[in-house]
Formats: sequence, structure tokens, C-alpha cells
Amino acid sequence: MITYRVGVDIGGTFTDIVLLGSDGTIHTKKISSSVGDYAQAIVEGLSEVFQESGLDGGAIEEIRHGTTVASNAILEHKGARVGLITTKGFRDVLEIRTLRMPRLYDMTWTKPEPLVERYLRKVVDERVDANGKVERALDHEDAEAQVNALLAEGVETIAVCLLNSFVNSDHELAIKNIIRKKAPNLPISISCEILPEIKEYERTSTTVVNAYVMPIVAGYLQALRKGLDAAGIPARLLLMQSNGGLTTDIAAAERPMNIIESGPAGGVVGAQALARAKNLSKIITFDMGGTTAKTAIVEEGELARALEYSVGAGIMIGSRLLTGAGYTLKVPAIDLAEVGAGGGSHVWIDRGGALKIGPESAGALPGPICYDKGGKVPTVTDANVILGYINPDHLVGGALKLNSTNTKRIFSETIATPLGMGIDKAAYGAHQIAASNMIRSIKAVSTERGRDPREFSLFAFGGNGPLFACGMAITLGMSRVVVPPSAGLFSSFGLLYADVEHHYSRTFRRLLREADLAEVQGAWGLMADQAIAELASEGFTGSHARIRRVAALHYRGQSYELPVSMPDGNIDQKMVEYLEEAFGLEHEKTYGHRAGPEEPVELVSIQVIGQGLREGAGVPEQVRSSRSEPTPPPPRMAYFGSQHGWLKTPILRRSDLSSTPQAGPLIVEEYDATCVIPPGAKATLDAGGNIVIEL
Repeated sequence: MITYRVGVDIGGTFTDIVLLGSDGTIHTKKISSSVGDYAQAIVEGLSEVFQESGLDGGAIEEIRHGTTVASNAILEHKGARVGLITTKGFRDVLEIRTLRMPRLYDMTWTKPEPLVERYLRKVVDERVDANGKVERALDHEDAEAQVNALLAEGVETIAVCLLNSFVNSDHELAIKNIIRKKAPNLPISISCEILPEIKEYERTSTTVVNAYVMPIVAGYLQALRKGLDAAGIPARLLLMQSNGGLTTDIAAAERPMNIIESGPAGGVVGAQALARAKNLSKIITFDMGGTTAKTAIVEEGELARALEYSVGAGIMIGSRLLTGAGYTLKVPAIDLAEVGAGGGSHVWIDRGGALKIGPESAGALPGPICYDKGGKVPTVTDANVILGYINPDHLVGGALKLNSTNTKRIFSETIATPLGMGIDKAAYGAHQIAASNMIRSIKAVSTERGRDPREFSLFAFGGNGPLFACGMAITLGMSRVVVPPSAGLFSSFGLLYADVEHHYSRTFRRLLREADLAEVQGAWGLMADQAIAELASEGFTGSHARIRRVAALHYRGQSYELPVSMPDGNIDQKMVEYLEEAFGLEHEKTYGHRAGPEEPVELVSIQVIGQGLREGAGVPEQVRSSRSEPTPPPPRMAYFGSQHGWLKTPILRRSDLSSTPQAGPLIVEEYDATCVIPPGAKATLDAGGNIVIEL
């Protein structure tokens, strides 16, 4: 019997669904996102696929899902009513923060409001020192009074974060027991369980964010489970985490902090897998959808991960220096840079008469003008229709009819005429500005981090990524663009490449050269045992359970650390030398310099990644779409700037390409994306079905 795994990614405009069969067959569906109830679009989309393909819910083995539900709750300040219990004297840690500024010299910037109002932040008079010694014992009657006060205020969840609980958690666990006795069903977030690491603000913020989204995520997952069951789809549900690994829906409901940025992760994981298959040692991923564009870097088959990031900060371009705009989460996450440029981004003219792109977006409703759903503000997609890059009649295989006549009229009235230029030049200007905004995100993960983009291939996906990729790569001096199969649905497709992962960490500060190596070995061993036990509870044992170790290191006296992967083996003097050298190389890559050999390296925290590996190879080498490719339309005129002007451009299907290079200009139209190959470029189709464009 052929079984299927499902990848589902919810975007601001579309919800993308991919079904991959054990025989390599894929079924795809692109449906407008149901903003009021995201679960609805998933169930409806799957039901439509079943009708089209003749499948039923019993054929679905598992559903892998990337969601923005948690991040949206933070962005819109629609999370739960949280109460916080902390140590006396630390009530205002959430407001004091770390004094990091997202915009230098901007005196008008104001910090975001704390997720817990001050009257809901209660303190207990206890104190544990940095070594875990109790200096002032917890008064249980006082703790009980603070819990009662929060319950009387009607809080929906409680976060507990006491000073130095990462070395001695007794007081936090005592408060947890009090809450459990008084409110057995109340969601709680305890810092010693959530993040047993040093740094008071980061630990408090992470614990509070986890509490803030717990009821929202739990409610969403319950609604999704109910909808799937009602539709006859009893398959296991796995959630993509911010770090690129999968977790169960039960674990995600308890630790939603791990799925805050799950949406963009799937595509990067898929790109990593295909890069390994194609022996591409260095790639930059470029994912452009309807509202944002996101970039990440993969080197030697490994994802770049950040140890912490800000959520709810709006659009950020990933600078390591300009942080602090949002709420800090100290959990591993794929290191992404993001800009507000997507197909739905508004094109507008500011008061000074300059053409601008985004960050506001038309979203799914009303959408771009060409969607003919009431949109009145021109968008990047409208500009691309005018330029001839996008089919002027329809998208999504004909399911979405376009009104190009209305698009040209409104774009001319609101953009071209006020700028005093022709509609083609105005539209091309909008296209170039959008591209330049997105180039900033590529530089944020490459040149700003010591990498030369000319040494990398650009891996483009998302509904609009292949349309912009070649122009951006040419500007950056890059020589190759790769467009994977199902590019517009690739964030969903990429979910199918991911493994189940659980990340564990704890502060363990030791100067490497002075550390008791047996103690270090034992600490890592205890965390590895914890990971193996959790994986076993989910059915991953023996060769299907893999343990990886990571060390967070810095030079003595530094405030921030960098992660370094560790090879297998005992912690001995050779391992110490390896870690010092690996850290020095990573420091030089990141900051452009390294200290001399006399500078001691300090271990700050130890981390373990437990990976659950599924049976078989995962994704087949060859996949074939069940969707028939329609006969392409005749060539149409497309505008390639003042150098080339309007050119008659052939319109192809992906299957029309071969191993023999075809010279641009070409436009490859697919169900889920459009790929533009400019004059001077050559395109081929490799054995894996990827479009490879040499520039």
C-alpha cells in the first residue's frame, strides 16, 4: 500500500500543501490562507487534494506542519494573560532588558511593552547565589500568597523565573508545586525546565514568551487535531521547530517557544538536503513569498544556527549588532535574515516623491490588484504582471484568474503618472527596488558575517523567489542559481526532509584549559541520557536515535558566545585543543579576527541535540508530480530594463528544459511559481529535476 507524508506551510497569502507518496509521487495544493482560522485552510486543502487524487485520510502516515500561529500572537499582542513570579529586586527585568538598540542614534525609539504588565509581576523574598548556595530560603507562605494574588487577577498562565535557578532549582520547583495544588489545569512555564542557563533577562524573557503563547498554540493544535479527525485523517502531527527539527504536537503545546519561527525553517532544511545531494558545499537560500523574503546560509552541509533571536520585532535584516527591538528568545534557531518584500508588498510614493516598496502587504485579502478581489494599492506582483514576467491571465494553474487591464490602469494612475515616466519603466523601477531590498538580506547572512557571496550558489524558492533570483545574483556577482522542484511550495516540501529533534542545554562555565574533563564528560552524558530517553518514548531507538553535541564558547571576558559542533569521542586534551581551534576559526569567520593562542577559551554552556531518524531514506531521489503540465502559452513580450528593452520571450514548462543549456531570455511557468531566466543566462534541468541557471 502506498502511504503519504504531508507537508503544510501557512503563509501570509497562501497555505501550501504537499503530499509525498512512498512511491515518489507528489500531489500539491495551493489555497488562500484562512486568516481567522488557519486550521480551516489545512483541512479544506487536504479535502480538495483527496477529491482530485482519489486518496483518503487513511493513506496519510503523518502531517508535518510549519506555522506562524505563535509568532502572530506576539506580533499582534494577542497572547495569554501572563503572571510572573520572580525574585525580590528583579521585578523589572523585562523592562530594563539589556540596553541593546535596534537603530543606532534613534532617540525616538521606544522599547516594546513587556508581555507581563507590572501589577502582574509578583516577587518572593528568596536568594540563591551564583554557586547554587541558598542565602535566603523561600518563604512558602509568601509564595502561596503571590500565587493566590495572580489567580485572583484571572491570569491564564504563570511564568516562574528566580535568580540563579539554573544552578539550584529547588525554590522554583516548590512554587511549581504550589501552583499545581491551587490550579491543576493552569498552564505554567518554569525557567529551570525551560532554559536552565545564565543571563537573567534572556532566561526571564524566554520563560515569559513560552507562557504567553502556550494557551494559543495549545488551542490551535487542538482545533487542528479535531478538524483532521473529523475529516477522517488520523495521521500523526509533527511541528517544525525554529531550529529546523521536528517535534510532536504534544511537545509543541508544552514548549511553544521552540516553534515561534517554524514557518521559514522548512525551506532551508529542504535546501540543505538538496545541496548535499548535489554536492553544493556553499549555498544561500532565498525564500520570497507574498509578504516577506528570507535568506539563510548553508556551509559544508550544515545550517547556520543562532543561539538566540528576537521575536515580535517586525522585519529585521539579521544584523548581529542591531538587536533588541523585540522579545528575546534564547533558543536555537536557523539564522535567518528577513526583509519586508514579497509579491504582495505595496508599491507607493513617499512625501518626497521617492518610490518605495513595503513593508505593508496586501495579504491574501484583498491581495494585489491583479487578483481582482478589491485591491486598490499596487503591489510587486502587479509590477511583474506589467513587465510580462507573470502570466497576465491566471496563476495557480488557472485557479486564480488575473485582471491585467485593471492592474495597468491603476498602476499608471497611482505610480507611473505621478513619477512622470512610462508604465514599463515605473514597473521595472519597483521590481529593482524590491530586489535591492532583498539583496540587503543576502548581505546580512554573507558579507556581514565574513562570507563572500560570489563563492555561493543561490538556492531560490517561494512563489516569487525564482522570479527575482537571477537579477539579484547578477548584482552580487554570483554565478549560479538553483530552482528546486515545486519551488513555490518548497517550504512545505522541505518539511519532508526534516528529522525529529530535541535540544537540551545548561550553563556549565569552565575555562577549558582548567576544567575537570571527567566532570565535563559526565555533564554531557547526563543530557545525552535525557535525549535518548525522550527519543525512545517517541519510538526512536538504536540506529534511529542520534546524539550530537554542541559547545557554546567565548574568550574569557566576552559577553556573547558562539556555538561549535563537537565530534564524537571522549572529552580529553585532544578534544579541548579541537574546541579551542574550532572556536577560533568560527570567531574569525564571524567577526573578522581571532585572539592569539595565549587567550583562554571559556565553555559557557553545553548543548545536546537528540535526533530521531525515520525508517528508510526519507525523500526519494526521484519525485514525480501527479499534476499534468498544461501546454505553455505562446511567447510574450517581457521587459528587461533599458539595456534590453522589451524582448519576445519563450514560455516553457520545467520539463521542456533538458541537460542541454538553453539561453535566455526564458520564462518557466509552473503551478506554484514562475522562473525568469534573463538574457545572457543559460538554463538546464539536472537529474533531480532542479533548474540550474548559469550566469
